[in-house]
Amino acid sequence: MAIWRFDAIGTTWEIETSDELGTDERELVGAEIERFDREWSRFREDSAVARVGRDGGSISSPDAEAMLDAYLDLSNATAGAVNPLVAESLAALGYDASYSLIARDPIAAPDDWTDRLRWTESEATASSPLLLDVGALGKGRLVDIVTDALAGVPGDLVVDAGGDMRVRGDAVRVGLEHPYDASKAIGVIELQDAALCASAVNRRAWGDGLHHVLDARTGVPVRTWAATWAIAPDAMRADAVATALFFDGGPELAASWGVEWVRMTTDGRAERSPGCTAQLFTTQLFTTRR
Repeated sequence: MAIWRFDAIGTTWEIETSDELGTDERELVGAEIERFDREWSRFREDSAVARVGRDGGSISSPDAEAMLDAYLDLSNATAGAVNPLVAESLAALGYDASYSLIARDPIAAPDDWTDRLRWTESEATASSPLLLDVGALGKGRLVDIVTDALAGVPGDLVVDAGGDMRVRGDAVRVGLEHPYDASKAIGVIELQDAALCASAVNRRAWGDGLHHVLDARTGVPVRTWAATWAIAPDAMRADAVATALFFDGGPELAASWGVEWVRMTTDGRAERSPGCTAQLFTTQLFTTRR
């Protein structure tokens, strides 16, 4: 396998192909990543999201409907714990556009986001200045975009964006990284023609117990679950479920979407969905019922 490594959207990408990608394929991947980042990043002053955060108005994007429809399902399933208006809550704790990492008092995200934001297949419109954060599923969506852009490349394909990955072709054996020790895994899974996305409280963490997974209803980081992994046909839904699993309602959403999963509590217990084929190394294991 040929491996192409590069940095984009704040993480390291690895794209594995049977044969080395040519210039045209690499340029296509770069253009798709730049387009998505320019539309949806809250860390770029020139992005559409930043402009709508300042002035209101619209974001024109082919990803608007797919992502915001999924956010609606996430919000409904978690009783509002997952909300695309969590950007200001993250900024209040220091995870802002400048990465200040200086925390102020937590603030809840507005719970009326569906009243303040409207969307169609190719556009999202805010009735007033509104800062969005699509981190609950955006990287997974971009993995899908890159995978689709390489649909014409023959042979096996692995698109890995900092651990959120999609596999086409032969099965790949993937370790589930221990959230408190990156040199260890809590289990392994074989991934074939599917996506795996993970989330953990040790990633994007700072200060005294602060991290990027917040309950939008309170603006406070979650404390019960340490890490989640979700396996789905596409990476956007896997990413979305990996976020939802930090909250009540996450397993039910996964079941309705046909997504398998594993999650680990902060005290070291592992839980998985009934159909999950992951081999886990912990003895403190329980399986949910459907």
